[in-house]
This record gives sequence, structure tokens and C-alpha cells, in this order.
Amino acid sequence: MVLEKINQENDIKKIPKEELPVLAQEIRSFLIEKLSVTGGHLASNLGVIELTMALHLTFTLPEDKIVWDVGHQSYTHKILTGRREGFDSLRKLGGLSGFPKREESECDVFDTGHSSTSISAALGIARARDLMHEDYHVAAVIGDGSFTGGMVYEALNNASQLKTNFIIVLNDNGMSISENVGGLSSYLSSIRTNEAYTSLKKATEDALRHSGGGEAVIRRIRGMKNNLKSILLPGSFFEQLGIKYFGPIDGYNLERMVTVFQNAQKVEGPVVVHVLTKKGKGYSPAERMPARFHGTGPFEIETGLPAKKKEKADWSDIFSTVMCKEGKKTPNLCAVTAAMPDGTGLKRFRGMYPDRFFDVGIAEAHAVTFCAGLAVGGMIPVFAVYSSFLQRGFDQIVHDVCLQNLHVIFAIDRAGLVGADGETHQGIFDLSYLTMIPNMTVMAPKNKWELADMLKWAVRRAPGPAAIRYPRGRAYDGLEDFRAPIRLGKWEILYDESDICLLAAGSMVETALQVRAMLKMEGANCTLVNCRFIKPLDEKVLREAAQSHLLIVTLEENVISGGFGSQVLSSLNAMGETVPVECVALPDAYIEAGSVDLLKQETALDAESIYKRIRTRMIGLYV
Repeated sequence: MVLEKINQENDIKKIPKEELPVLAQEIRSFLIEKLSVTGGHLASNLGVIELTMALHLTFTLPEDKIVWDVGHQSYTHKILTGRREGFDSLRKLGGLSGFPKREESECDVFDTGHSSTSISAALGIARARDLMHEDYHVAAVIGDGSFTGGMVYEALNNASQLKTNFIIVLNDNGMSISENVGGLSSYLSSIRTNEAYTSLKKATEDALRHSGGGEAVIRRIRGMKNNLKSILLPGSFFEQLGIKYFGPIDGYNLERMVTVFQNAQKVEGPVVVHVLTKKGKGYSPAERMPARFHGTGPFEIETGLPAKKKEKADWSDIFSTVMCKEGKKTPNLCAVTAAMPDGTGLKRFRGMYPDRFFDVGIAEAHAVTFCAGLAVGGMIPVFAVYSSFLQRGFDQIVHDVCLQNLHVIFAIDRAGLVGADGETHQGIFDLSYLTMIPNMTVMAPKNKWELADMLKWAVRRAPGPAAIRYPRGRAYDGLEDFRAPIRLGKWEILYDESDICLLAAGSMVETALQVRAMLKMEGANCTLVNCRFIKPLDEKVLREAAQSHLLIVTLEENVISGGFGSQVLSSLNAMGETVPVECVALPDAYIEAGSVDLLKQETALDAESIYKRIRTRMIGLYV
């Protein structure tokens, strides 16, 4: 196998030219085989195999620096830098990360996981290179989907002032996770389909080279290039910014890409190399369904079908069903997503109410302020977004939504531990940053029925901004008989006893039930409260719990700093209550990749660990 010759960075340069297509095919087969077992980002990686090979043939690592936007397309990069053997542990606890990670390799120059950041980061590296009087190449690899993020344009504006070499590789596959939307997508589409400019340019240069004095003529007419391009390709966006543009280039023509990258390295200033690729390239199920194979679980190679069928509805399914029903009852209800209609469950709503569905692209900050405008105009917008991505719109939540107390609903999917995607995707900060904002109401459902009730309440009765956070995966369907009406700031007492009071938020109610059962086995009296409102707190129930129990235990799937437990402690302090409080939460740390169950054990957030912690604390109270 040619692949076995790749054991460290730059080994690809030793591969004979005629063997490179074989290497590409072997990498493609390797990824399909490995990811069918581990899961991972398949479609995006299959699309950039040859592109990555061309970069590694042109650049020298780790001296040269390649920054991967988002980074879920960096699997071939990992293989070419000697990490092939780690793919059996891909996205597992202690295993190979699914994203670039500086701790993992010198060749991973910048940790990424969110989109639209690579040009800014790579530009900073290039500026540092120049200030340090060093000599190496810097490239940012970014997809056309990421180009819908506003940060890209801030970076391009800044990059246009650079007088030294800086390469931006635009990986254009027409997709983000779902299909791209907006004006930039249309612009790039026009470049892809307009062959007049590129064909005429190539034909003219070929003809002149075969005539006497051709090279001299070529040099003289190069000054006319911008005028020619403006006629055949109006509004050449990059060159009008002062950024040289090469492309579009076939992302599967290895020799051509190497030549263009070599030419790009000679440019004194910023240059965009526009490469056309196809998500899922070489594996027909992924080519047909690139969105489903964006981030896939284990699957059957022959059919592409999931190896394990989904048995029960997940939280996104419940959200989807309620949104569709509420859309019928509430004519001014609308839905907003940031390039994730499938992942957030809004695909059905889009089909039923296309005029009230808005996909703004990978632009979370814009999405939040766009929702504020919709609310001012009389609509009731629901912004469905992953917890880790909502962080990107924090200032807009504070300044544009909450300051004006607008009726905007945030449906926060993937809240808490999400597992295999690791540090960049864990939704473990939202309770901390949302509860600090005035006018914001924050809720967390204990089960699927409560999510439905909360969403209906938020649409019909929320007094202003409202956030509902719910986890990834199977929706909990226990406690079906406990369905107290949703009232602003009111908790639900599930079991009312004494001694120990468990105050559980959202997904931790299911865990708290298990903890309570363990404590009851020892004869302990244990109250369990579903703290469905994280803000405002139910101060009446909290005061009564403080006065009638020996110990209060808060449970949340959020970092300890500034979370639910912190809010409870602050409230009790203001009341003058001195009951001991044990705050069970995630540590003040970034949580790496791994299955959610294993991560809970590692962070002592599983039922057994919590039970032991409470038992130790109770023994201490009696000593």
C-alpha cells in the first residue's frame, strides 16, 4: 500500500508522481472504513483529499503554517502528518481529536472547531511572522459555507493591507452543513459556472506562448487583466479588495493545484486560491446525502445506512413537532437557523411554512439581531441554535434583544455535554452567560413533554426574551405523570420529604431520580425539585427548602462558574439562609471528546459519583 509509506509529515513528497492517485484512493477507502465504525465528519473529508495532498506537496510542515477553518475537514491532514494509527480512537476519550489540536501535533497550528475564524487567525500568524523577521508560508483553508460569517469580511478587509505573502484557500463545495444560502453563494456560483473568463485567458496564453515573442506579449497584456475580468466576470470581489485571485480550479486535478499553490507562494500580498470540490467525493451515499454524512455515526459501508437505528425521538424531534403545530396556531411565529435546518429540527417547519423560515447562513451574531428586528416588526422569532454556537452572538443577545426586552425565543439545542466533537462543541457555558443578562428568562425541561409545554409557553406567554436549553440525543420520557402547568419562575416539587433536597436543572432531573433512589435505599429522606426555571429562581420553594432540610444539592450540566448552583448560593445568601449547599456541576475546564456517559463519569456528574459525594457530605454534617 502506498498509504503505508506515510508515517510523518512531508513523507508525501517522497511518493512517486504516478502513485499519488493511488494514495488518494487509499486515503478515501481508509476514511470510509474507519468512520463506518467510529463515526465522524465524513462528507467534508472525502471532498478535500486531493486538495490536502496538494497543500502537503507544496508546503513544508511544520515550518509552514496551515490553519483549517472549523477543522472537521482535517482528517487527511492528520493522516499525512503521521497520525493514521490513531483513527481507531477518533473522537473517543483520550483518542484522536476530530479537529486540529495543537497538543496533538506541531502540524496543527491553531485549534479550531467553529467556523469563519481561519483567515483572522492565519493573518495574525502572518503578521507575527513578519514582525519576528521569519520566513515561512501561511495558508488559511476555508469553505464557502464559512464565508457567510461576518468575521470573514472583517479579516479580508484587514488582510488587504498586507504586503507579504498570505494565502487563502477557498474550498468551494456549495455546502456548509446544509446547502449554502445568500448573496455570496450566488456570487461563487456565478464564478463556478462562468467559464468564459478562465477559458479565454488560458486559450490566449497558450496561443501566445506558441508564437514568437509570446511571453513578452503576455507580460504586456497582464495589465489589461482586470479590465478583461470586469467585462466577463463583473464585480470581481476579491480583486476589488486588493486581494489577488486564482481560480476557479478543479479540486481533483492534483498537478494543477500544486502549480497554482506554488505560484500563490510567490505573490507579495494576500491571494485567494479558489478550489472547486464536492462533498462526499468518491462515496455515493455521501455524495447523494452530504448533509447526513456531515457528522455521521457508525454506518454500513454498502448502503450508507446507520449501523444502529434510532429507537426513540430525540430532543430536536420534539422541538420540530411542536414548532410545526404552533406555526399553524400562531400566524406570526417564524423560525431562524444559522445554516442548520436539519440538525436543529427546523426542516419540517421550512417545508410547511417556507415564508416564515429563515436560514441566515453561518452567521449567529446576525441571526440574533435579525430576530430582534423581526420581533420589533411584530413577529415571534424562534432562533434554533446549538449551545456552543450561540456563544458567537453574545453581544447581540445583550445589546439588541435583552436591552429592549424583545420577545425572541432561543431554542438552545445540544446544551450540556455533547460527546465526540469535544471541547469546541460542548454546550456547557450557556447557563452562566444567559443568567447574567437582565430581562432574560432561562428554562430547562426535565422530559420531552416539558419541552413541548415550555415552547408553547414561551411563544404565547413569555414576557420578553426566553431561552430553552435541552441536550443532545434521546429525549427523556420518564416522569410522564408529573406535568404541572408552566408558570413564570415556578419550580415543580416531584417528591417532598426532608433531610436532603435535590435541586435539579433540566437533564439532571433524570440523574437526580437515580441518586434519590440510591439514597432511599439507605433510608435517607430526600426531596427532589425540578428547577425548570433557572432564571428567575423560585425563591419561595428555595427558602422553604433551606429551612426544612439539612443539605441542599444543586445539579446542573453546566460549568460550576456562574451556573445554576452559583445562582442558588447567591439567592440564599441574600435571604440570610445558612443551610449547607453542595453544588454538583462540571469543572471550570474545557471538556475533551468522548461519549457522554464516560465524560459524566470522568467529571463526577454520573449518579454513582453524586451519590457518594452526598453521602460523604452528610456524614460530615453529623460528625
